[in-house]
Amino acid sequence: MDASAATSALSALTVWEFGALALAAGVVGFSKTAVSGANTISLAVFAAVLPARASTGVLLPILIAGDVLAVLTYRRHAHWPTLWRLFPAVAAGVVLGTVFLMFADDAMMRTSIGAILLLMAAVTMWRRRSAAAGPPADAEGAAARATARVAAPSYGVLGGFTTMVANAGGPVMSMYLLSAGFKKLSFLGTSAWFFLIVNTSKVPFSVGLGLIDGPSLLLDATLVLFVIPGALIGKACVNRVNQRLFEQLVIGATVLGGLQLLLR
Repeated sequence: MDASAATSALSALTVWEFGALALAAGVVGFSKTAVSGANTISLAVFAAVLPARASTGVLLPILIAGDVLAVLTYRRHAHWPTLWRLFPAVAAGVVLGTVFLMFADDAMMRTSIGAILLLMAAVTMWRRRSAAAGPPADAEGAAARATARVAAPSYGVLGGFTTMVANAGGPVMSMYLLSAGFKKLSFLGTSAWFFLIVNTSKVPFSVGLGLIDGPSLLLDATLVLFVIPGALIGKACVNRVNQRLFEQLVIGATVLGGLQLLLR
């Protein structure tokens, strides 16, 4: 879809379509402060209401607003050694994603990202089932951390690619952090800083590709207001969700988002 067609689609939103986008923006805030994988629901809604390419440009500033709120909430819980291990590979993935966007159409984008999300969820569930039948907790935690260090480059490239192509890096990073044994607060703090830095770095690429422009920013200016109540609800809920349920929600949201993209 060219720029003029995308602009027309943005300006022709119905009340119901805008309501769906507003609700999805609220889910962005909730996902940033409570259940990271829930972000795929927002991705799916934006891709359903808007053209897939245009949806990535509209969603990015909303995600950055959520990232700022998440950093303000969990900034002291980040694990920086993990972040520094990931950033070089993520940068390579962002470049690959930019090249992919130059040639991919909407259908190819949806199918590729949906397949990736389902694959990552399947791998994580397999790893957790294997760990449950494996060594004691302390040994398991050490093994998970060692495996995560080895896997960081592949997760980083995949995360950078998916976040550039469809703002879908959240599930990939969620799978990585869960496989590395991160608990709730360190998970959320590390995710918050990671995505604030990565999403901000994506802005020049998105502008250059025509994904972010005047009409998309005008819509963002309205939708961003719905991120704040979502983030506040997430902050209030996070301490009421136990670790096992937290992990199940992350994986479940990832599967839901992947299926929606794959079956559209």
